[in-house]
Amino acid sequence: MCLILFAWNSHPDYSLVVAANRDEFYERPTQSMSWWDDYQSILGARDNADVIGLRGTALGLSIEGKFAAVTNIRAPSEKNPDLRTRGELTAKFLSQKVNVDEFIQSNQKTFMQYNGFNLLTADLGKSDQQELSWISNRLLVGDKIRQKKMVSPVKINPGIYGLSNSMLDTPWPKVRLGVSHFAQAIAMDQGKFNHPEHYLKFLGNTTSFTDAELPSTGVSLDWERALSPIFIKTAHYGTRSSTLLRVRKDGNFQMLERRFDGSDHHETSIIEGQLQGSEQIGR
Repeated sequence: MCLILFAWNSHPDYSLVVAANRDEFYERPTQSMSWWDDYQSILGARDNADVIGLRGTALGLSIEGKFAAVTNIRAPSEKNPDLRTRGELTAKFLSQKVNVDEFIQSNQKTFMQYNGFNLLTADLGKSDQQELSWISNRLLVGDKIRQKKMVSPVKINPGIYGLSNSMLDTPWPKVRLGVSHFAQAIAMDQGKFNHPEHYLKFLGNTTSFTDAELPSTGVSLDWERALSPIFIKTAHYGTRSSTLLRVRKDGNFQMLERRFDGSDHHETSIIEGQLQGSEQIGR
């Protein structure tokens, strides 16, 4: 997934709102959003490619109130195809009954087995223990991406944020544009799971940017141009899905997924529910 916009405890009715685009090769097999067969408490799309490690998701929610989402960090010079799939990180967090600190402690030695990643984790199940954290196995030194020897969580304060394929809130043009539109959609949202088009419209934004505005991430200039919009579309690679997740403070949630196949065709699915044990949230 190449763009995640999220609002954490910054709306009177929602504890978490996420609007995200997942970018991938069109030929990569992916199961559409559903409750998983082998982990029936987890909701989300799922990677069906032949990968090293547990097949995971770019963005998922468990019925117990755990949330996780991942993006890759764009650093072509260090990409290793023999490492574990980064989607495994979301699957592990969502399926394990641990908090983020316990998750990091038990997985600290394995984080170098993945190419560069950003991982968002949240626990929404109990109102007095809610937290959202950003985790990465890379850091930015000057304009260079470096490996981290030790991974630690960064607790997220209430607010609106953007995450793409660099560090949190790195001001890439599409991140700045996305956060601006996302903030407007949040302001118009009345907390009733209505008007998803306010979010889907800007997630479909194909605005490109001048060469002077583009980041330099190690890919060719042509690829920097192709990857710069919020919604990407090339011959073989592009935005495969747009996801909107809204979790109310009373524990009710809605996840919407709109899927694309590289043509003008798309399909949309919506699943709503109630987090287990969340009836006291917001009271």
